[in-house]
Amino acid sequence: MVNKAYFHSPVGWLSIEDNGTALTKINFEKQVCKEDGKRSKLADMAIQQLEEYFSGKRRSFSLPMAPEGTQFMLDVWRALISIPYGEVISYGDIARAIEKPKAARAVGMANNRNPLPIIIPCHRVIGANGQLVGYAGGLGCKEKLLALEKENSKKE
Repeated sequence: MVNKAYFHSPVGWLSIEDNGTALTKINFEKQVCKEDGKRSKLADMAIQQLEEYFSGKRRSFSLPMAPEGTQFMLDVWRALISIPYGEVISYGDIARAIEKPKAARAVGMANNRNPLPIIIPCHRVIGANGQLVGYAGGLGCKEKLLALEKENSKKE
């Protein structure tokens, strides 16, 4: 059973999916979304934690997750979760962290397939030259997320 809920965030509409026991997907939506019924408890938890994140009160998420992917993708996504709030690292840094130092491009592809953006913070990964590259929600969204974290990091 797939539950789906919608959340109007500061970076646009997000759809949040869960399987009844864990979050499975978050998508950036291109249009205004309306709820189609009752939200699941997991969706309510996710929305609450996302609201806290966007208001600067939350730096990491504590939600049950069940992203689907290859073992390599799961390793990359686990490494993404370890990137400290407000910091950025390169695809090459992630490749080295998962002990696949020549796999920076493959890390980029795994990042691209991250089913739980924001929760699994792929927005914290930048190109080797320090430039922002690719993001499911668009580069403007990535910039906003990084600016939000940078600003809130100053408030420590």
